[in-house]
Order: sequence, then C-alpha cells, then structure tokens
Amino acid sequence: MNEIRESTIPRPPEAGPANAQRLLGIVRGLAAELRPNAREVSSLGIDHSLERDFGLDSLARAELLTRIEREYAGRLDEKALMAAETPRDLLRLAKCGVPFAPTKPAQPSAVLHGTERTAASYRPPDNAATLMDLIDWHATSHGDQVYATLPDSGDLDYASMRAGALAVAAGLAEQGLRAGDRVALMLPTGRDFFYVFFGALYAGCVPVPLYPPARLSQIGDHMRRSAGILANAEAAIMVTAQQAKPLLRLLRAQCASLRQILSPADLGGTGAPPAPIRAGREDIAFLQYTSGSTGNPKGVVLTHANLLANLRAMERAARVTAADVFVSWLPLYHDMGLIGACMGSLLVGFRLVLLSPIDFLTRPASWLWAIYRHRGTVSAAPNFAYELCAGKIDERDLAGLDLSAWRLAYNGAEPVSAETIERFASRFARYGFDPIAMTPVYGLAECSVGLAFPPPGRGPHIDEIDRDSLSRQGVARPLADPARKALKLVSSGLPLPGHQIRIADPAGRELPERALGHVEFLGPSATTGYFHNSDATAGLFDGPWLKTGDMGYIAAGELYLTGRLKDIIIRAGQHWFPQELEEAISQVDGVRKGSVAVFPASDARSGTERLVVLAETREENDEARGRIRAEISHLAVDLMGMPVDEILLVPPRTVLKTSSGKLRRAACRELYERGEIQGPPRAPWQQLLRFAVSGASVRASRLLHLALSRIWGAWAWAVFALLAMPACVLIVLLPGLAPRRQVARACARLGFALTGLSPKVEGMPDFGQLAPAIIVANHASYSDVILLTAVLPPTFTFVAKQELLRNPPLAFLLGRLGCAFVERFDPARGVEDTSALEKRVAAGESLVFFPEGTFRREPGLLPFRLGAFLCAARARAPVVPVTVIGTRSLLRDERWWPSRTPLAVVAGEAVYASGDDWHTLLRLRDATRDEIRARLQEPDATE
Repeated sequence: MNEIRESTIPRPPEAGPANAQRLLGIVRGLAAELRPNAREVSSLGIDHSLERDFGLDSLARAELLTRIEREYAGRLDEKALMAAETPRDLLRLAKCGVPFAPTKPAQPSAVLHGTERTAASYRPPDNAATLMDLIDWHATSHGDQVYATLPDSGDLDYASMRAGALAVAAGLAEQGLRAGDRVALMLPTGRDFFYVFFGALYAGCVPVPLYPPARLSQIGDHMRRSAGILANAEAAIMVTAQQAKPLLRLLRAQCASLRQILSPADLGGTGAPPAPIRAGREDIAFLQYTSGSTGNPKGVVLTHANLLANLRAMERAARVTAADVFVSWLPLYHDMGLIGACMGSLLVGFRLVLLSPIDFLTRPASWLWAIYRHRGTVSAAPNFAYELCAGKIDERDLAGLDLSAWRLAYNGAEPVSAETIERFASRFARYGFDPIAMTPVYGLAECSVGLAFPPPGRGPHIDEIDRDSLSRQGVARPLADPARKALKLVSSGLPLPGHQIRIADPAGRELPERALGHVEFLGPSATTGYFHNSDATAGLFDGPWLKTGDMGYIAAGELYLTGRLKDIIIRAGQHWFPQELEEAISQVDGVRKGSVAVFPASDARSGTERLVVLAETREENDEARGRIRAEISHLAVDLMGMPVDEILLVPPRTVLKTSSGKLRRAACRELYERGEIQGPPRAPWQQLLRFAVSGASVRASRLLHLALSRIWGAWAWAVFALLAMPACVLIVLLPGLAPRRQVARACARLGFALTGLSPKVEGMPDFGQLAPAIIVANHASYSDVILLTAVLPPTFTFVAKQELLRNPPLAFLLGRLGCAFVERFDPARGVEDTSALEKRVAAGESLVFFPEGTFRREPGLLPFRLGAFLCAARARAPVVPVTVIGTRSLLRDERWWPSRTPLAVVAGEAVYASGDDWHTLLRLRDATRDEIRARLQEPDATE
C-alpha cells in the first residue's frame, strides 16, 4: 500500500456522535469476529484501548485499515493507524473522500416495559463510578420508568426513588450528620429501605444494614449481636420501623456513639435539600457485617469501586441484560439481595420484582408464582429455599404454574446440595423448569457478593469423589469403585472475570488441582479489610491473597467447596465436614429438615473433645426418639466410619441460625459448652482409644505424603541444575545448529526421565512428510518449551517474545538454538517480524508458535494472535495443533516450587488454509483453537 503523508490531506471537520458510532461499529465488528464469545465487545466505547480492550493486534489492524478505507472511501496513514491507541485516535485520523455526514436529531424511542427493555436504553454508561451516578443517570434518562415492583406498595420509579433519597439526605443533615458518619438501618423490604439506604449515600454517610430478629425466641441473642455491630461501626443514628423504636432504644446503653433511634418519617427534612455530597469511587459505599460471633463483629468495608467491579464482572459472567426480569424475596440486608439484585438492577437495567422474605418463608410457593406472573428470567436463593420448595409445597398450590421463562436459578450463600438441586429439578420439571437453569454460585461479603459463576446455560456439574481419599489424604479423587457410595460435590464454577482463585495449604503454598486446601482469592471486588478490626483484617490476608475461610479444591479450573474451615471436624487424624452428615440426618423420619447441627465441642467435665449432633424433633415418645438416635448413629458410622459421641434431640427452634437460614454451628457449640443444652456425658476413654488405634496411621500417611512432595520438588530442581550447566556449555561450544538442538533435546528428555515425569505423547505426525510445518500450542508455563523440546524433532524453531532479548545470557543461548523473536507491543515492528517469519517458512523452516503470546497462573485458554496462521497460509504450510497438558500445575506462574503432575502432549490433525484472505485466516485460527480447547479441559478465557 502506498504511503500518504498526513500533511497532504486536509483534516475533516470535528466528528459528531453519528460518525463516532459509525467508526466504532467497524472496530466492534472486527473485534467480535476475532473474539466471537466476548460479549463485552458490544459495550466497549470510543476511548477503550484497541490492543488491550478490543484485542486488535498488528495483523488485525491491517484488516481494520482496509475496512475503514472501504467505509470512508478514503485513505489512512498506515503508520498513524499503527500508533493509534483508541478508536477516538482513528476518528481524528480518518481521511475521507466525502465530508462527514451531519448528525440527525435523535428520534424519541418508544417506552420500554418488562422484557422489552434494551441495554442501549437502560444500561448506564461505563464511566459511572458510584451508586449515586447510576441512580442519577436512570432518573435523568427515564425517571418515570419502574425500577422495582415492591411488596404491598406497588411500583417504585427511578425519579421517585431519587427524590425520596434526597429528602432523607436533607433529614440526616438536619440531624447534624457529617460525611463519613455511619447510619444503621433495620427496615423491611420496601420504599423506606431504598430511601434511607441511598439517602445516607447522598448525605455522604455510610449505611450499615442490620437484620431484624429471625425468631422472637432468640431476641436476646439478636440484641447482643446488634449491639456489638453498632458499637463496632460507631453508628450515629439508627433508622427502624416506628413500632420497633421503643424496643431498640435499649441498644443506646451499649453503644456510646448512638445518638438517636429514628423512623423514616422522622427524616423527612423540613428545608430545601442540600446539594448531594459527591462520593468518589474509592469511598466506602456501605459496611456489610458478616454473620459471625457476637464478641468480634466483622464489618466488611466495600467501596463504590468494589461494588461496581463486582457487578460488572457478574454481568459478564451471567450474561444478564436489561431484557431480564429479576424476582427476589431475599432480604435487603442480605448481600445477595441488596447487591446482586437491587444494585445489579441499577447497573444492568433489568426489571426488579421484590417479595417479602416473610411471605416466602410462610408460603414458599409465592416465590414461584411471582416468577410465573412477572415472567421472571432470573432469581436467586440459598440452598435451603430450593429444598423448602422441593419438599414442602403442596401440589394443589402449584396447579397452573409455568416456570419455563426462568433461565437462571442462582443457588448460593450456603453449601449447595447435589441432592437438593436434583430433587428441585425433578419436581418442577413438569412445571416447565429447565434443569439447566439451576446455577450454583459462590461468593462472600469480602468479595462484595460474587466470586465464582459457572457458564450460563450449562447446568450444574457434580463431582463424585472418594470420601476416604478426601478425608485421609486431602485429595479429591474421582470414585473408581462404583460399588462404594460417592461423596457428591457441586461445582461453583469459574472465577469471575478479573478475579483469581487458588487453593493453598496452611503455610500459604499453592496446591495442585484436586488437592484439598484453603480457598483464597484476589480481584477488584476484594475488600481492604474489616472496619475498626485490625486483628481480623490481619488474619484475612495471605500476602496479596484473601482467605475465604472455606475449604475446597479446583478441578478443570472450577471450584468445589467442601465446607468452612472453622467447621472442620478432625477425628483420629481424619478431616470431615459436617454438611453431609447433617443433610443425611435431616432425612431421618421425625427429624426437622434443615434443623440439624453437627459440631465438635469441648467437655469441661472430662477435658476432652466430643462430636455432638444437635437435631430438632417434635417426637416425644421414648420409642420414637430411640429409633431416631439409632438411625443417626448408623448414618455416622456409614459416612464417617465411626460413631458420634453425643446425640441431643431438642425441641423445634433450638438450633441457632442466621437471618438467611445458615446454621450457626459455633453458636450452638457455645450453647452446648455453657451447659445450656443438657445431655448425658460420655466417658472420654472411648475417644482416646479411637485416636490411639486409628489416628497414628492416618497422621503418618499425611506426613509421608507431604514429605515426598517436598523431596520430589527438591530433586526436580537438582536435576535441572545438574543438566542445565553442561547443556549450556555444549550449546555454546558446538559449531553447528543441528548438534546444539540435539543436545537440548537429549537433556530435556533425560530431565523428564530422571524426575519420573516422562510425558504421554499422542497423535504426533511424521513431520518429515509435512515439513515445513507450523506447530501451534497452548501456553501455560515456562516448562512448556522444555516439554516440547523433549518431544518434538530437533528441526523446529521456537518463536519467542522480543522481551527475552533483554536478558543477555538467555538471549545468547536462545540465539545459539536458532530461536526467532517477535515484537508483541509495537504494531509496526510486529508486522515486520511476521514478514520475516513468512520468509523462513517459505525457505523450508518449521516453526513452533505459542499464539496466546503469554500465560497466566489461572486456568483458561487465552485469545490467539494471527501471526502463526498468516505465515502458514502464505507459505501453504500445514498447521498442527498441539495441546500441552499438565504444565500449569507442574510449574505455575508466580511460583517456583514444582508439583509432580501427569504430563501429556497431544497433536491433532494437520490443518491447511485454502487462502490467505482475512476470513480464511479466522477460520484457520478458530479450527486450531477449538481443537486445542477440546483436549485441554480448561475454560475459555474469551467467554
């Protein structure tokens, strides 16, 4: 293409919105072809990066040049285009043969309702940085449209919500509150909650949602917990329902900072509303208190940046749009209800239908009927809610129900039971419920709300593993013996975009796949710590990683949870989690479902630890109670291989739970240890005998497994050191390229043999018949190059990134081995390097490409660059897809201690290009990538 000097062509007039959208459409269209599964492309704007956000490398820019010139009937300066950072830069450079068309006035669009909503009309711009920005945009753009349908009070539109919030902000200012003061609110689902919560934000204050008492029988416990939270938050004002004010005034005696107990009506504001205080993205949005003990309340600090990052990541992972309808009965003091539903609606623009939590708990069918009446497409609930619907709703209450519109049934906030989701899907299939809609997810307040989501539309994945292997060795092995009963665990999915999850041992060392350990994470949604609780904050972090307090493992990149670390039961050296036993006991006839707690507790009288089962029952007959105890004992032996120490059958509402229905095992344990749950003690010698007999062998097995792992890692490094030095010397001294490559191959093969890692090789073609050939491989670790050096013929040239030349010794060795180098970040230089590679292939040289261009620690196949496919197409050389399996676990990024793991290299059928035009290159790339993705068993990082 002939160059045209920029100075020879007059600049067009300043581009208007129509021309910006015109050019943006070209860029988006090209990016969508490159990354057809990347749904965020449609939301990228004029100031997003062409390279980082749109994914346009140097070869893609050449295609972009052609399309822009075709569209504008003019020419662009190639060098200027390669230097452009954003579409706005391209807009300034456009040299059109015709003047820009004038922008037509925007036409009024039809009012949108329900599922007619579109992202263009209801999704706020990406530059919204705070929750108030979202509300302001909605109120300005379509203030009369419905934000939420509320229980007993009809529809709430955006303008009314903002006006009510500003009125409360004025009332808070009249009470003397200043920016940063904490405002506690204990309000039911309704208009007042939104007015007070968002009003506190407009006043510059920090809202602190509290939950009302779940049971009157536990009012004392609830008051103690609320007092602890208010004292920790140093709340200045508490806002609650008018009828609750007299009771809650008792809290003022235990919280010195609490000045007033007010109702929403007390905050009407008598004067003109003050100007809203504009918070920044890093300012605290609210404090989310976790359901811990009363003595050490933990208020998770969540900024506006945390919340919006989490909402945007969940939007991408779930693929929800403004056309969806979210039906929720979850309380607004619950993070899934407040953040996932209510704040999610502000970001995405979907219609929100809210129900009273009390209505659901008393009439579970009301949730399902609301989904039917409003044609709900999305809803969420903890596992107990699905269990309640599966087992408690009378068939007569379901006549005429249709759940076919429900496409995302999120199940989270507590352990997800495989049996529950199977029972729910089985029962409601005849009412139109699609089992694929069931979507188990994982999150925690410390990550705003969401952390792991499965791909939408896939359905739940259940891993059936060997129970003994998990408890004795800490390894989640798939069950090989079909005669044995498997432990079924449900996948929580993949980390949200921009987030990472790892499994670590108690010392903070990352564990390989299927190894049981501590679940840790990092990402933009992560809190900076707990409010006014430095000790708890210090215990939250493991370097940059945040500890979730959960135990689990990763398989094929997906997270499987086994239970809470604090709930783990250690018996005779084995590790057990109480959920499976609790669920099994809940199925015993006479036991109240979901009202069983299993926990270890200290016996003050004997000084030993006991395993206690607390089960609610209404049975009073001695014979029936004896049968229940016998069945519980048998279940414990069947599942754990040993009996429990004590079984306490207690009246209903004795087992303590949180407001969202989670068991409070630690609180039950405290109740037991204080002697407030009576039960006959059992002699301690039985526990001691079991520990002596079975504990020694299990502990020895664990220690041996750990020692062997460390010894192998040290041996692997020793082998590398012993072989690397003579290999480097020979590579430097030998005169010819062929013998130098033979030395590298021999040393790599010997190293794998000495460490017991000889890889499994499948499908390798006769490269002598295919030469020259292009090998395209996935990239997961620094060890990929060593592995391919060991298994490929020594005639291949590796293509490496230009940055390696900055290390002189390494650059010299790679040069002696004939490696080729390409520039990744300078578009113009990248085109030149690709042209040089084309000439080498045309001359008969075979190349190895890693088209991802880089690798990262978390599983996932990254987008492929086009250089390898252009070389193959123009040289008419075959492309051989090669899948490298296991190296990510062998030597993960950011980690230098290797883990022993099976390795495999699998080659696919050679693929030829039918031409070298743009769409042929894309088809060649996609066919190669699909082949590797199918064998890799890792997620697609472009989705």
